[in-house]
Amino acid sequence: MIETSPIIETAVLVGLITPEQDENQAKEYLEELEFLADTAGAVVKKHFLQRLDMPNHSTFVGSGKLEEIAEYIKANDVDTVIFDDDLTPSQLRNIEKALECKILDRTFLILDIFAKRAQTAHAKTQVQLAQYQYMLPRLTRLWTHLERQRGGIGMRGPGESQIETDRRIILDKIALLKEQLIKIDKQKATQRKNRGKLVRVALVGYTNVGKSTMMNLLSKSDVFAENKLFATLDTTVRKMVVGNLPFLLADTVGFIRKLPHGLVESFKSTLDEVRESDILMHIVDISHPGFEEQIEVVNRTLNEIKAGDKPTIYVFNKIDAFTYVEKHEDDLSPKTRKNISLEEWESSWMGKNNTPSLFVSALKKLHIEELKKTLYEEVKKIHVTRFPYNDFLYDANWIIKSDA
Repeated sequence: MIETSPIIETAVLVGLITPEQDENQAKEYLEELEFLADTAGAVVKKHFLQRLDMPNHSTFVGSGKLEEIAEYIKANDVDTVIFDDDLTPSQLRNIEKALECKILDRTFLILDIFAKRAQTAHAKTQVQLAQYQYMLPRLTRLWTHLERQRGGIGMRGPGESQIETDRRIILDKIALLKEQLIKIDKQKATQRKNRGKLVRVALVGYTNVGKSTMMNLLSKSDVFAENKLFATLDTTVRKMVVGNLPFLLADTVGFIRKLPHGLVESFKSTLDEVRESDILMHIVDISHPGFEEQIEVVNRTLNEIKAGDKPTIYVFNKIDAFTYVEKHEDDLSPKTRKNISLEEWESSWMGKNNTPSLFVSALKKLHIEELKKTLYEEVKKIHVTRFPYNDFLYDANWIIKSDA
């Protein structure tokens, strides 16, 4: 039997520099988009950026840039063009006509990754719902082979009726998936009730900051962890004992910039684990150059799902990968993120936050004992209010241990 190697799909990425998004941000967003494309299985050949006041309403980029992209993809046999922002149905249709290849936007790419990563029936149902909700307003794009029929006298009916048929089919599927998710929500709610009054701690953060690695380290569990975006879709909950104090620790799906609203809606039951938690452990990748913006993205999403006011422990992870360029004494230029030391970041964050902030490495197991002590103290604050007669449990000289 002859083994054939899988076909590698090639892609180019397209983004805009706008008054709301400067060049550095636009480049960083395309780097993240490339990481998304890599996670989906594509090899990125080139980035295209254009400076515009706003996206072109018909083709997203200008006509000159579209011609430049068309020339490149024909010369280099590129399979797919991926845009960093959502495209309207008319933009998708116009761009497909001009480039004659597969066109994706950021939302569709994320949905594709979610479909690839979904393992359980619960996650698959949530992803299918989001996909159908995305597809519904874009149905006309799927019927380009009927273009002549739609444009001809007396030939509009078949095309339009087919689209209407598909629209009804998709609406029926959306209704069915929503019913299935309501049942799953009830099951998940029952599971959460059956866990009793134990304090719940949820790991939250931007995607690929090390939440699953942290989960494995703290709870001695075996949650799948990989250097890919959205490695974890299903919430994993483990019972932990730190010192002599039991509580529940949950690993959750990572957040990302421009997270499609449909995903937030369809992943309601997964995000309920965050909403119903007592404490959030906000994991941050301190080695990422845009970690402060990632914190803002996560906090914004937490506010959207009504979970932004919970007690929070900031855990700045990956200190082993943090890079620091020391300034010379005669360098009078202002300090930037690149030449602020880890110690300065630590004092800055611990100074401006009223919440605990720790700097650790889950991979190298650095400062994990301090994290466990902080976790113990924060959990104890809530535990004593629920179990007031268990004061004998709390011993200042306890020895840290955790059991999965």
